[in-house]
Amino acid sequence: MLLNRYITAEIIKPMFLGIALLVTVFTGYSLAIKLSQAAQGEVPLSIVARLIGLNSIIAMEVLLPTALYLSIIATLSRFYRDSEMVAMRASGFGEFRVIRSIVLLSVVTSVVVGAISLYARPWAYRQSYKIEAEARAEFDIRKIEPGRFIELQSSKYVLFARGVDKEKGRLKEVFLQSDKGNKIQVTYAREALLPSVRAGETRSFVFHDGYSYLLDPLGSQDTTLKFRELIVPIPEVTKDVSYRRKAEPSASLATSRLSKDIAEYQWRTSTPLATLVLALIAVPLSRSTPRQSRYYSFVVAIMVYVGLFILTSAARNWVADGKIPSFPGLWWVYALPLLLFAGLTGVPALKRWRK
Repeated sequence: MLLNRYITAEIIKPMFLGIALLVTVFTGYSLAIKLSQAAQGEVPLSIVARLIGLNSIIAMEVLLPTALYLSIIATLSRFYRDSEMVAMRASGFGEFRVIRSIVLLSVVTSVVVGAISLYARPWAYRQSYKIEAEARAEFDIRKIEPGRFIELQSSKYVLFARGVDKEKGRLKEVFLQSDKGNKIQVTYAREALLPSVRAGETRSFVFHDGYSYLLDPLGSQDTTLKFRELIVPIPEVTKDVSYRRKAEPSASLATSRLSKDIAEYQWRTSTPLATLVLALIAVPLSRSTPRQSRYYSFVVAIMVYVGLFILTSAARNWVADGKIPSFPGLWWVYALPLLLFAGLTGVPALKRWRK
């Protein structure tokens, strides 16, 4: 029991450190992307932190198994280099007992990963899609940069302003192009007031001192209007109800017969198995000799990890495209690392038994 606790504790330490490091790297990468989108006016700066938080939840189904896998490799490789594994074997604590110690931690991690994949990940996707849809629907002066054309409300409006006073919500030397059924309305004004607009709300532009042109694409019924004040209503934005399987509840995907839904559901349900398989195969991959390079185990482990990830992603796409039936679906992929695990652990044990 003492050795079991010792092994578990030594694996948990680098695992938490690895999770923190991976989350930091992922957050930094996401922050750079979202800040770039905010600078271009695609999303408000105020929602960047929420989107990054949701993306981090989505990524945890991959980051947790990865951190566990690498921490097992790091810990057991150190045991081999420092001859601790030799001492354990001398005391009757062989590799199979090490595996038993690791399985408990792996099962707990698998349960957490399964909960994230089945429930937290689709919830995070739903929230992320909702926030981004509301951000796209917002007709907000904060998105407008002076001297640049900007498309708003899915390209229904094209706006240009030479000067922008974001505090007062006023624009100087404004150009607006909008669709009016079969015609195009082009408005130019010396000044305009543009209040913030969110999804579900109705607002209006208020233009001062300018011209408005209602253009017929056929060129036969153009209209020109000179005005001191012109109000252009902004229609209410309809709610985005498009189907996105990544955001669908797992219970809905479980009853679907669409190949893409089946692939998504099998991906979610296979993540706990992937976590356990990676943890098991990490044990024999950690073997090394005292004189062997400390990086050898990591190189081999990363090659195996990348190979499994590529194969799993390919199998997922094959199921989604209908090239592979729902059974075996993704499940056959995990038979390969299990066979590798059986070979790496069974052959040495058989040789020792024959001796």
